Amino acid sequence: MTKGALSPQQREDALAALKSTNQPGKELDILIVGGGVVGVGSALDAVTRGLDVGIVEARDWAAGTSSRSSKLIHGGLRYLEMLDFALVQEALKERGLLIQRIAPHLVRPVPFLYPLTKRFVERPYVGAGILLYDTMGMTSGNSRGVPMHKHLTRRGTLRAAPSLKDDAMVGSIRYYDAQVDDARYVVNMMRTAASYGAKAANRVSVENFLREGERVVGARVKDQETGEEFSIRAKQVVNATGVWTDETQAMVTDRGQLKVRASKGIHLVVPRDRFQSTVGLILRTEKSVLFVIPWGRHWIIGTTDTDWDLDKAHPAASSSDIDYILEHVNKVVKRPLTREDVEGVYAGLRPLLAGENDSTAKLSREHVVAHPVPGLVVVAGGKWTTYRVMAKDAVDEASRALDERVPASCTETVPLLGAEGYRAAWNKRARMAEDAGVHVARVEHLLQRYGTDAELVLALIRGDASLAEPLPGADDYLRAEVVFAATHEDARHVDDVLTRRTRISIESWDRGVSAAPVVANLMAPHLNWSDAQIDREVKHYLARVEAERLSQQQPDDVSADSARMGVEDIVPLS
Repeated sequence: MTKGALSPQQREDALAALKSTNQPGKELDILIVGGGVVGVGSALDAVTRGLDVGIVEARDWAAGTSSRSSKLIHGGLRYLEMLDFALVQEALKERGLLIQRIAPHLVRPVPFLYPLTKRFVERPYVGAGILLYDTMGMTSGNSRGVPMHKHLTRRGTLRAAPSLKDDAMVGSIRYYDAQVDDARYVVNMMRTAASYGAKAANRVSVENFLREGERVVGARVKDQETGEEFSIRAKQVVNATGVWTDETQAMVTDRGQLKVRASKGIHLVVPRDRFQSTVGLILRTEKSVLFVIPWGRHWIIGTTDTDWDLDKAHPAASSSDIDYILEHVNKVVKRPLTREDVEGVYAGLRPLLAGENDSTAKLSREHVVAHPVPGLVVVAGGKWTTYRVMAKDAVDEASRALDERVPASCTETVPLLGAEGYRAAWNKRARMAEDAGVHVARVEHLLQRYGTDAELVLALIRGDASLAEPLPGADDYLRAEVVFAATHEDARHVDDVLTRRTRISIESWDRGVSAAPVVANLMAPHLNWSDAQIDREVKHYLARVEAERLSQQQPDDVSADSARMGVEDIVPLS
């Protein structure tokens, strides 16, 4: 078995190990509830301290907020304006760590233009802010990993981004942040945690917490795929459920609760040729900031910031959300973008700590760790970039209640699988391509998604040349990647592959409809699917796409949510 392979057999073994925790002396040190970036980060943090760790996720790894972000690893330039220097410093330190050491194969620098619209006063003010941003990046304790900013004239700005309107700015400042494929990062980190011994099972929901008096001693869970219920016992439980924090916390207590408010952000995906530019853009709006982010052969444009109190599993983008983004980006581009230019749309929810403020745009992105009752630690708030700090703080809090002395966090020095030797592998990509009989561009694509584990995907192709073929309607992705997702990355359903292991659902014009039957047939032998199950998987995915398209035609959140809710979440296995 490959190190860190999240295979169907690994899931069975993890479930068996979790069930055995009911035997005397077999309880886990820590059970983590929630398979987003903070939950999975907590599993990696705890297991690398030598603790016995289990983690369960009700749906798929990163299925919630953690796969629907702006895909940016950034300090948060706008937080400087709020004078939140500590948050920016912390985030810039993490950015440097991720680029340089932890995940150089998944996190890479990306340039942005900050357009200036006022002739004299704005450049010194914004320039001073970005200089401070760069300086904080340098003094954060890690080498920056990104180049310094540069002032551009109006002519220089138009050279970098010819699609901008001539009168949209008087100049700009080019600065760097970083980007990540968020869902890939989470599953890669879950594989890493499993390679150190974490017992991981997705599609397992918490039905209730186990209590002895006031104390939480584990959880009663349900395997969504078989319907079986069982108990998992642990000395400490960490609740890392993001926007679901209020609901999971309410199973235990209504005392001293953290309150988490969901803020919806939507993003549009458009082809790269619709907007001529070598750099991304950051634009100010009356409510927040709008990013135009380079994303392979596409642009990601977002985001919005609105309160959301409807279905949290499937936040829906309404027609007015889409119009809002198009309207704001069209203020600065020569050739307006229309609905016809939009390949994909996705919506996510930010888990903001609820305060006195009415506006979600002004709520804090800082995180809080609480111990509301003995045995239960809750971590909430924060931002994607600082997941590792949140995980460390949560495990620190849980460790204080354990009998033995627990070592300090070491995740600062733990690279994810595929990171070690990545730059050397990149340098020999031409030879790797020749050996595998594929084009070097294919190897580059695999290296940027799997790091040195690209060799495992290429090994599948060497064993079966047909796996080197691209998926229909999604030329960027190979059939071998589907097999790898099913055998190494815990993909249990077609939806998992098309939405999170790849980004076909938002990057292809048909949203993955033509790829779905091929993906189902590639997954089937590895997951023991019958013909009826293959058919069900494809129908479910097509219905999901149809429901999302319908929701995006609705005028408001309520009608969009109603349209999206027309499809059940999970396909029961036959």
